[in-house]
Amino acid sequence: MSMSESARPGAAGRERLVVIGGDAAGMSAASQARRLKGPGELDVVAFERGHFTSYSACGIPYWVGGDVDERDDLIARTPQEHRARGIDLRLRTEVTEIDLARQRVHARDVDSGAESWTSYDDLVIATGARPIRPDLPGADAEGVHGVQTLDDGQELLDSLARSRARGRHAVVVGAGYIGVEMAEALIKRGYLVTVVNRGSEPMSTLDPDMGRLVHRAMEGLGITMVNDAEVTELLADDDGRVRAVVTADAEHPADVVVLGIGVRPETALAEAAGLPLGAHGGLLTDLAMRVRGHGNVWAGGDCVEVLDLVSGQERHIPLGTHANKHGQIIGTNIGGGYATFPGVVGTAVSKVCDLEIARTGLREKDARRAGLRYEAVTVESTSRAGYYPGASPMTVKMLAERRTGRLLGVQIVGREGAAKRVDIAAVALTAGMTAEQMTTLDLGYAPPFSPVWDPVLVAARKAAAKVRGAQG
Repeated sequence: MSMSESARPGAAGRERLVVIGGDAAGMSAASQARRLKGPGELDVVAFERGHFTSYSACGIPYWVGGDVDERDDLIARTPQEHRARGIDLRLRTEVTEIDLARQRVHARDVDSGAESWTSYDDLVIATGARPIRPDLPGADAEGVHGVQTLDDGQELLDSLARSRARGRHAVVVGAGYIGVEMAEALIKRGYLVTVVNRGSEPMSTLDPDMGRLVHRAMEGLGITMVNDAEVTELLADDDGRVRAVVTADAEHPADVVVLGIGVRPETALAEAAGLPLGAHGGLLTDLAMRVRGHGNVWAGGDCVEVLDLVSGQERHIPLGTHANKHGQIIGTNIGGGYATFPGVVGTAVSKVCDLEIARTGLREKDARRAGLRYEAVTVESTSRAGYYPGASPMTVKMLAERRTGRLLGVQIVGREGAAKRVDIAAVALTAGMTAEQMTTLDLGYAPPFSPVWDPVLVAARKAAAKVRGAQG
């Protein structure tokens, strides 16, 4: 095992940027800084412990399910492309320590074990998130998978290939976005799929009444839903491979298990260095994405907490859209420009087969937790004019603040054309609009695209009326 130390930053008049993490936030920051400062001004060194860079983690369920043919289709920019742009990218290299006092990081080559220190002028922490693995007997058995990186996706596909000789029972633990999407992917792979969910309905990012619509769609696909169930143990066979998932009431056979119970910020490295973490375990930054209290340390992506513009509270929302924006902002600031990230409204979309699922803003329990009083309405409408071919049902739920009528949140479940309607609400939330103001929005209309009153505006009318009634 060898130990070396890179030259001090500032060699030959250049500054050095060190990036930990080679996916969306990290490589966006590295690339943007490189655009603004050339090799004569800035050295850029990026460490990535996996095999891949700049890929779409959100696309992994579609690759596993066969909708995306090749793994490489999910890669936006290869390591070779980053290196060609003047970034010293070191794959299969894990940073094991951050030394803030001496402005350096310690790294270990995963394959050879070689170790080294690298000094920096600016440091970007983009370590992402890690799948939650329950602390249960058997959770480390072969055939139990979290799915967060391309390496994870490849391991799952390899595991599926091995499990076919044993059987085709799959259990997904958890029914959030990843759990629901992975359940559909496994159905497409020909597995008998059971989803074990400790909540009352799938998709806890929705209110339970909207999650019930997703439940019905999943059962329509042939997925067995087991709600209000806690996993107590995973059983393995004599070879150490998982064979069943156990709850208090049943034992579910499993040739493969996918953990879809969410992720946590990957901040152990940052915590060990003494950097500030929030209530959800994510790094805390200022508007420029600089770690609070540290002038030359930046952080972005799934390892940070962000401001919820609706509730005013910090949240952990791991999404590629945010990560790419964070990276652009960090790179701009390191490169000598100026940019900020004001916060989010919590917009997300997904699907189960042809059922589209969308939400933005607050759920009922989020509003209560934030101390907000609200009115909630639910409307049934259609995606197109009722007489136009292909019109399909759509359910829209809207929350508006009592007294002020300020929009607080929208959830939409429906068929084609439903999910992206949530963007109307996302803009309204960002602008601080009321339900009443939304009713006057000049949205595009033609029978192939919507009824004369768009479903979102129907919900806004009903919410505005309910707010007025509550004031009377």
